Amino acid sequence: MTHTQAPCPPLVLVFAASDPSSGAGIQADLLTLASLGCHPLTALTAVTIQDTVGVQSIQALAAETVEQQARTILEDMPVAAFKIGVLGSVENVLAVAEIVSDYPDIPLILDPVLASGRGDDLSGEEIISAMREMLLPQTTLITPNAPEARRLAESDEDDNEPSIDVCAQRLIEMGAQYVLITGTHENTPQVVNTLYGPDGVIRRDQWERLPGSYHGSGCTLASAITGCIAGGASIEDAVRDAQDYTWQTLKNGFRAGMGQFIPDRFFWARHDDDDNPDGKADEPK
Repeated sequence: MTHTQAPCPPLVLVFAASDPSSGAGIQADLLTLASLGCHPLTALTAVTIQDTVGVQSIQALAAETVEQQARTILEDMPVAAFKIGVLGSVENVLAVAEIVSDYPDIPLILDPVLASGRGDDLSGEEIISAMREMLLPQTTLITPNAPEARRLAESDEDDNEPSIDVCAQRLIEMGAQYVLITGTHENTPQVVNTLYGPDGVIRRDQWERLPGSYHGSGCTLASAITGCIAGGASIEDAVRDAQDYTWQTLKNGFRAGMGQFIPDRFFWARHDDDDNPDGKADEPK
């Protein structure tokens, strides 16, 4: 009998920290990418002690260890996209920036996780400065929420809090090709997510604001976008489809612990076809 080799799914290399609750971090990336048909590869950057309530501590891995993980994988497999989450140290930012600079044709999606959902600081000012200088110029798409966008784009000349439009323009001037600013933290009736390109707003989507808070929603969205891009989608199509998928994971989220809800990245595997025949969320307004 002749063995027919199955086609290789899109390979995505993730640089991120571990979250033992699997709500966020590299575990959330793995679940999301696998759910969308990709094969995730990992370069672990840090180990955290956290649960659905908050982060107790974070311990960055040595930059050499991060680099060896990534280089070994990249020499063996053809990666279709990079996804970057928490890096844990300035040294790791510099190491990852050097690695991805050797692969300028591979799309890079940067999720600048600066704090946990509770507000625990995950990236200090030195790390943020290194990200601005070393990673943003190599970034295809950055996916901050509004507070992250303002922190990344803040200027000493600001008298007042800059608008998200101004923040996006500044991030693009720093080198990012595209910016998706999410409105989960804004005081609006609906969640408004806005995708910006070099010429301004590309699309602005409004989603029903669901009750409760979710552990790892940003990780899910960024990874979903990465997975769609790895599969061949354009930036705009990837952002649209990833928002749709992410909203559905939140709508079907579950409360496993005493804190935030966890998005169900495999919601489609736990629903009867009759309940949700197309597996899609409602269209954005």
